[in-house]
Amino acid sequence: MKVVVVGTGYVGLVQGVCLAELGNSVVCVDTDEEKIERLKKGISPIYEPGIEELLQRNLKAKRVSFTTSLKGCLKGSDVVFITVGTPSDEDGRADLKYVLKCAEDIGKNLQEYSIIVNKSTVPIGTGEMVKKTIARYYDGDFSVISNPEFLREGSAIEDWMKPDRVIIGYSDDKEAAENLGNLYSALGSPTLITNIVTAEMIKYASNSLLATEISFINSISRICEKVGADVTEVAEGMKLDKRIGANAFLTAGLGYGGSCFPKDVSALIKIARDNGAEFKILEEVEAVNLSQRQRIIQKLKKELGNLKGKKIGLWGIAFKPETDDIRMAPAITIIEALEDLGAQVYAFDAVAGENVQKIFPELVLEESAIDVCEGADALLIVTEWDEFKEINLNEIKSKMKSPIILDGRNIFSPEKMRDYGFIYHSVGRPLNQKGTKCKKQQAYL
Repeated sequence: MKVVVVGTGYVGLVQGVCLAELGNSVVCVDTDEEKIERLKKGISPIYEPGIEELLQRNLKAKRVSFTTSLKGCLKGSDVVFITVGTPSDEDGRADLKYVLKCAEDIGKNLQEYSIIVNKSTVPIGTGEMVKKTIARYYDGDFSVISNPEFLREGSAIEDWMKPDRVIIGYSDDKEAAENLGNLYSALGSPTLITNIVTAEMIKYASNSLLATEISFINSISRICEKVGADVTEVAEGMKLDKRIGANAFLTAGLGYGGSCFPKDVSALIKIARDNGAEFKILEEVEAVNLSQRQRIIQKLKKELGNLKGKKIGLWGIAFKPETDDIRMAPAITIIEALEDLGAQVYAFDAVAGENVQKIFPELVLEESAIDVCEGADALLIVTEWDEFKEINLNEIKSKMKSPIILDGRNIFSPEKMRDYGFIYHSVGRPLNQKGTKCKKQQAYL
């Protein structure tokens, strides 16, 4: 098929290069001239394992190309994907200005029938809005389909190539939905064809449930710290229940971040309110997630007292490993809190350093995780990069002013850290790991 992808952000670029890898002819469009020039040279604007290899291979094979002009791209196109951003507005609702501007541009340039696909995460009813916007400028035939994405940053290529499911929603043209399904047929995944508003809801409902699991296990972790239970073993035992499942999002830590969960949870809460259906559970999910980041600061203050002038090391800035995405990352909230309290923050991240300095230009970024620990009064582990798990703990301890580690991702064993002589606090785990009676502990993480 001839495919046009409008938007070369995270979703659009992955969509474009993966469709090209399947043998389609793909044109990716973006208004950012600098980004397009870099993409033409095979340089990805995002950090994602495997994406530059796919990009360069399909550029060489001439299956994918990049342009800043939508005009001319649409001629002969079978499918046009809208993959532009839908950031949250001040009220938490998804801002559709980029989607509707894209629909307007498509309407102005469309010359013949094509399937227009909403790939962006959009509120219920956006499909009809896109349809009306295009029809305002183009009076020929076209179809509007919803095809939400379910990519995880850090494993997006694998998720795209081996999806759990493909969701396709249509309003009045089932044949168009089936034709779009053919585009994904080589993947061999289950495909659900439904109405367009149901497809839009599936995306929000899926991400919100996953976010709920995270806030649930973080709430459980707080009780575990009080009673001496181990939240990691609680989660392991829960996952053995087939109704819960081995892949449940039950890892206690600093909460969820990134471009999807915070935005989608907030948007679904607003959708519920706008339709007179309160979503109290989801409101609490959001509240728990935000408060989880403050707990590590509370524990740090308990250990050090006044933080003014204290050197605090930070391992990790990206919201998760294998990405440079810092949108709604716990690290951002933590850095802000530490700076407000007068602490001197020294940080290291494998790939997200350049992005964070756009927000905190005076933040000290070290060249290695070891350097962060030099003279540190305490170390906070915020992102669970694998390299942190393999670090020489004796060397870390020798460099720190005080051997205090607050592990927001539970990457080390409490017993091991105790044996190394660290004052070590993790999330939802007792310090005593030998199965004997545990003393009541205060919960801060």
